[in-house]
Amino acid sequence: MMLAYRLVRLIETHSDGLAASLLNKVQTSELTRDYCKVPPDDLQLRVSEIYRHLGDWLLGKSEFDIKERYREIGARRAGQQVPLSQLVWVIVLTKENLWEYLKREAGMERPAEVFGELEMLQLLDQFFDRAIFFASLGYEQARVRTEASAVR
Repeated sequence: MMLAYRLVRLIETHSDGLAASLLNKVQTSELTRDYCKVPPDDLQLRVSEIYRHLGDWLLGKSEFDIKERYREIGARRAGQQVPLSQLVWVIVLTKENLWEYLKREAGMERPAEVFGELEMLQLLDQFFDRAIFFASLGYEQARVRTEASAVR
């Protein structure tokens, strides 16, 4: 568990650099073209906040907290006319950006620490899987509300 804590602290300490790296990937990816409609500062702030408080998100936040956060993000992106597939891809890029950083910066010290690392991996996967689902849900609900108001 000590390695997991150390990795989370490493991520939190370098949250601004990680967010800047992700912003560059989003701005240069052919799969996220419509993210030009999202103010770069908004995206970087949202991602930096997740990275900066990763320990809280993994251990302290409930499923309700994740649900509220990502439904709101999904609804915001729907309002900005960002396709759902691109919203999902940016969440995936956020996760991949994190893994790339960890592979570069954090080698395992002892085989006994594998268990702690696996535990962290499981928590990370659970977090991002729920983020994808709830962001999609928020996006879809916002679309339904927009279409319903257009019919009236």
